[in-house]
Amino acid sequence: MAHDPITQSVLALLREKDPQVAEHIAQEARRQATTIELIASENHVSAAVMHTMGTCLTNKYAEGYPGARYYGGCVHHDAIESLAIERAKQMFGCRFANVQPHSGAQANQAAMMAMMEPGDAFCSLVLKDGGHLSHGMKINFSGRFFRPFHYPLHYAKDHPEHERIDYDAVRRVCMEVRPRMLLCGYSAYPRVIDFARFRQIADECGAILMADVAHIAGLIVAGVHPSPFPHAHVVTTTTHKTLRGPRGGLILCNDEEIAKKIDKAVFPGAQGGPLMHVIAAKAVAFGECLSPGFKAYGKQVLKNASALASALASCGYRCTTGGTDNHLMLVDLRTRSEHLSGADAEKWLESAGIVCNKNGIPDDPRPPRVTSGVRLGTPAVTTRGLREEHMGMIAAWIDRVLSAGLANDGSIGDVAAAVRREVSALCEQFPLPA
Repeated sequence: MAHDPITQSVLALLREKDPQVAEHIAQEARRQATTIELIASENHVSAAVMHTMGTCLTNKYAEGYPGARYYGGCVHHDAIESLAIERAKQMFGCRFANVQPHSGAQANQAAMMAMMEPGDAFCSLVLKDGGHLSHGMKINFSGRFFRPFHYPLHYAKDHPEHERIDYDAVRRVCMEVRPRMLLCGYSAYPRVIDFARFRQIADECGAILMADVAHIAGLIVAGVHPSPFPHAHVVTTTTHKTLRGPRGGLILCNDEEIAKKIDKAVFPGAQGGPLMHVIAAKAVAFGECLSPGFKAYGKQVLKNASALASALASCGYRCTTGGTDNHLMLVDLRTRSEHLSGADAEKWLESAGIVCNKNGIPDDPRPPRVTSGVRLGTPAVTTRGLREEHMGMIAAWIDRVLSAGLANDGSIGDVAAAVRREVSALCEQFPLPA
């Protein structure tokens, strides 16, 4: 966003006040402007969203909720937060929204605290199969204060639903455990979630259904993925992935009693003063999500993801589950070479201006710091305006770089530099929002 005049004015001020920070921001602006962002959990916000976070709203403490603050001087903050709440409810077609969580993990923490007591059992998908650390990782609050039990995917390679959610197994685990909560929604799962099926299982075993839609929230709002409502009792999400807003969290529900418990769990249960400058940016982003153009954006995200998965398959790479229904794909690198790891692929691709993250694949034999796969997503490149025809170019660049790395003949540096120049030229044609 180096071409953004407001960013330039901020940098001009910082160069006088703190040249070291100014230089790092300038370099990061150049990095984002000249690289292809394929991390599925990242996006490029509009200038309006970005600069709302840099306003005087950051000066104010506003503990409490609109109309019930513990500090004076909150009249405008009440109006802004109320606007964010109303827009969130309109986006998801629900009755209640809490826009205060600082992150998706804190939204999950508050929702779990509201719905469970310490030591209660819940069921979720394990992290290594596509879940999230706040879905029961032992060293996370979710695994320390509650008792996680995990349902599996279909592991049999000859099964038609290989690497997809095994709904029969979900039911078996839940009927055995009788959890207080059943959790669905994932960090690295490329297929549509059957929320109605999950609710049926939750009702049968007497569980509360919680849907963490952090990754697919924007697709839900755009109408290209089924909604968790009216099936889920509680819905949590981040606001910065496919919703294309500031970094933060959001909790939604339709039940007034649950909403009251959630409000108490967020404040004072999990955090103190809300970040009003971020809540204002959420309101701006939600307004953008409600615009007609956002539906077109969501549709293009899916088209680009499908095109990228197909192009990678043509280059000899296997996407888990055989492809994708949403914005992301998990690429099993072992089909290209048993010697290729996610850690190597991430490093080599970044040197070529293609940013992604190493990621475990279902039943991955390698440790999390190495992995056998990478996770790729199309929200950010779609924001730039790239379309299906560009996904073939990206897949070809990925294959060129990884092939050079595998050759181990010293060519990786030259190939990465050449691809880096081509990537930069494409980015010039499709600049970041300003």
